[in-house]
Amino acid sequence: MQTTEERQRNPWLAKLHIDGPLLLGLITLGIVSLFVIYSAGGQDIGLVQRQAIRLGVSLGVLFVVAQISPQTWRTYAVPFYIVGVILLILVLFFGEMGKGAQRWLNIGVTRIQPSEILKLAVPMLLAWYCSRAQIPIRFWHVLAGITLAMIPTLLIARQPDLGTAILVASSGIFVLFLAGMSWRLVTVGGALGAASLPLFWFFLLREYQRQRVLTFLNPETDPLGSGYHIIQSKIAIGSGGLEGKGWLQGTQSQLEFLPERHTDFIFSVFAEEFGFFGVAALLILYGFIIFRGMLISMRAQSNFGRLLGGSITLTFFIYVLVNIGMVSGLLPVVGVPLPLISYGGTSMVTMMAGFGILMGIATHRRLVISQSG
Repeated sequence: MQTTEERQRNPWLAKLHIDGPLLLGLITLGIVSLFVIYSAGGQDIGLVQRQAIRLGVSLGVLFVVAQISPQTWRTYAVPFYIVGVILLILVLFFGEMGKGAQRWLNIGVTRIQPSEILKLAVPMLLAWYCSRAQIPIRFWHVLAGITLAMIPTLLIARQPDLGTAILVASSGIFVLFLAGMSWRLVTVGGALGAASLPLFWFFLLREYQRQRVLTFLNPETDPLGSGYHIIQSKIAIGSGGLEGKGWLQGTQSQLEFLPERHTDFIFSVFAEEFGFFGVAALLILYGFIIFRGMLISMRAQSNFGRLLGGSITLTFFIYVLVNIGMVSGLLPVVGVPLPLISYGGTSMVTMMAGFGILMGIATHRRLVISQSG
């Protein structure tokens, strides 16, 4: 919810249910994306035009979603989740293959990726569930919440899409954490997770996923094969120095040493061309967006709004953390794009829809005053 002062200062934004500072941060990221994609994509103006169209569509989705009140999302949280899980099950039987994964569902007029729906449906359902309970939540609420989050997470992991599975699981865990899950349970859960790693390694991970982990641990064992991507990425990041080589001047990207340079590894291109100072500015911009999202969540009028907004914001943080960690050699490569910078439309639309929900939380008044959740 906006304060009285903010509504008086930006009356037209309030009427459109738009949070001005958050929108400014998102548009700035989108503009940065167009410049970096032009360089990373070999100065292909067609690539930039397609990304600009996707950015425009995503902003349109944000504006539409922002008009929907948090109470409406709360009402439809359960059917939204159920529909998403059903679509994931249909993907297992009727999904279309692409790049070795079965993630897409053809619905006639277009193809959809149901896992993207669950990035919003899971935190929405758990926010609804936890807001009905007494906060801080009890052990059985945590157990039920983890079960609800794990059902779509495991279905997505089977496609296989480990990156999206991590993001969906994180979005659910963040809701439980914000709802008051005790640190004792966090510690016990972390210990159980560590103890189950051997089972995860032998029974859930595919061979190529195991190879990614081994490459992460020691990429130099196969510098021209599985370790090539990460080695070239670290060279690009390190060669940027303090000030960078300049826009369009990065040798790793322009000479095509760096693979996937306009998608998953676009941060490496940015770091090489703009250096430490550019990376610091980018991280400050990301930090501003995350800070604004958490501020909106704390000011929400209901437990549902606080939990959902906080989860959306922290999941965005995980996007940034995982992508930068993976291209820097600090985390295994799991195919998570740099949010609102990497080339692509599906994840951008989902993220902008999430920020639309955040803006709705910031600008809508609670419709049912008597409800605490």
